[in-house]
Amino acid sequence: MEIDLNSDLGEGCGHDAEIIPLVTSANISCGCHAGDIYTAADALVLAKEHGIAIGAHPGYADREHFGRRELTLGEDEITRLVLRQINALHVMAQRAGTAIRYVKPHGALYNQACRDDAYARPVIRAAALFSNLPIMGLPKSRLEALCLGQVPFVPEGFADRRYLPDGSLVPRSQPDAFVTDPDLAVRQAERLIHEQGIRSLCVHGDNPQAVAFVHALRDALVRRGIVLKAFA
Repeated sequence: MEIDLNSDLGEGCGHDAEIIPLVTSANISCGCHAGDIYTAADALVLAKEHGIAIGAHPGYADREHFGRRELTLGEDEITRLVLRQINALHVMAQRAGTAIRYVKPHGALYNQACRDDAYARPVIRAAALFSNLPIMGLPKSRLEALCLGQVPFVPEGFADRRYLPDGSLVPRSQPDAFVTDPDLAVRQAERLIHEQGIRSLCVHGDNPQAVAFVHALRDALVRRGIVLKAFA
């Protein structure tokens, strides 16, 4: 069994150098919701050095809320927002001697695109305009449904977040939103692989325990015979 292990990086949280060698794909912030050109450049260089697949991680320009507050924007505005961010990271990746291989929306944009066609369509449009880059998102979501026939879709699960019965994530405002036990995270990952067909597993890089959690999760996955390999 193979699984891609991805993490949201380039956000200026200070853990990139430790996390990047442990994962197989890096979702690098495009500088709107967090981070800047310097944190993105450093993450790109590290990802290239370690042979890690690179994804663009565009989000809302709402740094106060880390891009996790849902906004009401028109489809054209979202398309421009996402396309501009992908292009900015693309230029930086070229200068670093590497390339973007997929797109994963960040935070509120991710959640809205997974459930609402009006947010999914512009994200897909931006990825399609940029050489049909694959999009990463929740399985059985509206985002997956609308990607069909337009751009490749990569079903993703979360190791450090709990789920609601409908397959969406428990809101971060709820006390049981997070998984902190690596063994529990692995059991959840195995369920998601078998029942939801996920190809990539996410661990967030913006909490103080991120490095220890990724270390423990990676070790637990390997012990179970799961091969860590980038999906693209």
